[in-house]
Amino acid sequence: MHVLHIYKDYYPVVGGIEGHIQVLAEGLVQQGHTATVLVTNTTAETVIDQEQGVQVIRTARDLHMASTPFSIGMAIMARTIKADIVNLHMPYPPGDIVARAVPGRPPLVVSYHSDVVRQQRLLRIYRPVLERTLRHATRIVATSKPYIESSPFLRPHAAKCRVVPYGIDVQRFATFDGEQVSDIRRRWPGPLLLTVGVLRYYKGLHFLIEAMQQVKATLLIVGAGPEEAALREEAARLGLHERVFFVGGMANRDLPAYYHAADLFVLPSHLRSEAFGIVLLEAMAAGLPLVTTELGTGTSFINQHGRSGFVVPPANPQALARAISVLVANPDLRARFGQAGRREVLTNYTPEHMVGRMLDVYRECLATPQGPPSS
Repeated sequence: MHVLHIYKDYYPVVGGIEGHIQVLAEGLVQQGHTATVLVTNTTAETVIDQEQGVQVIRTARDLHMASTPFSIGMAIMARTIKADIVNLHMPYPPGDIVARAVPGRPPLVVSYHSDVVRQQRLLRIYRPVLERTLRHATRIVATSKPYIESSPFLRPHAAKCRVVPYGIDVQRFATFDGEQVSDIRRRWPGPLLLTVGVLRYYKGLHFLIEAMQQVKATLLIVGAGPEEAALREEAARLGLHERVFFVGGMANRDLPAYYHAADLFVLPSHLRSEAFGIVLLEAMAAGLPLVTTELGTGTSFINQHGRSGFVVPPANPQALARAISVLVANPDLRARFGQAGRREVLTNYTPEHMVGRMLDVYRECLATPQGPPSS
């Protein structure tokens, strides 16, 4: 089958959804299917490439506002693509219009990665379009059952929702450069706490930094982003410059060594914009125990409290500090959680599992009679 993926960006743009689409598209090609990815370019130029067997169309970007790139060329290009399945990745407001431009009205699969959380003004305008798209979709894919149950947009469509968790290359995070790991441990005194990701407003890192006042450990923050300056100021204000370190962004090849150098992984996100947390899978593949927050999203679907780590209330530095301190003081518990997490990733979160489940959804759509467009 030919599957057309629609979103705003694609690799090498860094992001969880971008990486997910890359793994899915390349996985489809490896199984003998055709995959096309239609996204905006980061420049005012339209470029068409073949990347690992995937046709990637990046149309000229005309405008960028509210974290959303716009490209008139996307809808024009969509009218020329004959696909068996259209897989729209949301949230991306212009994508709703682009998906409708594909000729022949192929079944629409919506990969629903997150609610619109922060941009409430945009949501007021976008909501009727979003709801129409969800009504029109043949199937809606979410990454966890808790997210379907907790999303006000997905609950009314639960009957046509399917759960397909993300998958990662487990082997990549299970192997590491021993010399790199030793260098990291020599540079920073342990116990070592690790958090990884783009430094965004919803990551809750200011709560983790506050919690570090009560924790006898060193925190490494890997990543860059718009909140970095404010977080650095907060760490300096609290006098934590010798125990909280900003490592910055890094090449993918260097990341596994940081996971293996660490003693535990913390994802302190406090808002529902953290819909899944792919970094949790990476940490579990490396055998790390987790500390996460209860958001009603996929993070607690991944990290099972008392099995692979601890789940604490969001926006609560004291709860974070208590959970971290228990794990810092109990290496046997860390090892038990880490082993359980690694088994869970190998069982449920590989690319092969993800691609296979998505193919099941696509086939289900092709077997479903397509009625007239929803109004």
